[in-house]
Amino acid sequence: MRRSSTFARQVLLVRVGRRDGDPGTELVLPDHLVDRPRRRYGFDRFGRAEIEAVMPVSPALAPAVDESPAMSIPLLPGERTAARRMKFALVNACTLASLMLGITAIFVAMAGEARVAALLLIACVAFDGLDGALARKLGVASPFGAQMDSLADMCSFGLAAPVVVYASLAGSAPTAAAGVAAALVAACAAIRLARFNVSPKDGRFFCGVPTTMAAAVLALTVAIGLPLPAVVQIAGVALLAFAMVSSFPYAKLARLLKLPPWVWLAPVIGALVDIRLTFALVVVGYLVSGPLLWLHQRRTA
Repeated sequence: MRRSSTFARQVLLVRVGRRDGDPGTELVLPDHLVDRPRRRYGFDRFGRAEIEAVMPVSPALAPAVDESPAMSIPLLPGERTAARRMKFALVNACTLASLMLGITAIFVAMAGEARVAALLLIACVAFDGLDGALARKLGVASPFGAQMDSLADMCSFGLAAPVVVYASLAGSAPTAAAGVAAALVAACAAIRLARFNVSPKDGRFFCGVPTTMAAAVLALTVAIGLPLPAVVQIAGVALLAFAMVSSFPYAKLARLLKLPPWVWLAPVIGALVDIRLTFALVVVGYLVSGPLLWLHQRRTA
């Protein structure tokens, strides 16, 4: 017991020092008391450094602080020439234009001009698609641009779109019901954008209706003035909000544009006859396509 307690005292050696960096004192055992228990219990293979690694450190000592300088991350990866910087600025100007149009749409909707605000939202959708296309074509895509685009989308499509919808329903629908439907759009848009930022990308389908398309549907609904009862409009807004956070696969616009020309003939003719009815049928068909594709994938898996 004496020998084991002697070795325990040697392992539990505590260094005590002052905070100002002075060396302090150290308790040291005689060599003959240290060597005997090491030989007896087979600790000869451990060095002093390994024993010091398990020693408790006095709380009076200040923790080590990493004083290495922080590394700055460039906003534009790659070659930083004047031409690339101008292209980078142009792409982000489109993103900022989308954001500013969304803010303006909120102000206009608050002034009671819901249709004008809806047209501003449609312009937001156009600039949102333009900045991504320009970034890929000009070779200036960057993580900074992706984050800027996500924040602008939340402002334009997650906040401005619900405000425009609420302004359009004012007077024709119960205030509480319109407020709940608009709040659902904002909440689901935030969830959809956050999930998109952290999820692996699929080149063919979206997971849920994208916020841009949902905002475009809402804006066009207000702009053309669909003659629907208020209850149906509120139910449609709520359904579109839940479609954004669903797991149903929805085809991307680039994939839809590759469809045969005769497929687009019916909507074009229908728009010439009755644009409101045609628009409603196209929206319903797109929303239903997600569950149908999901069932098809489950059967073929």
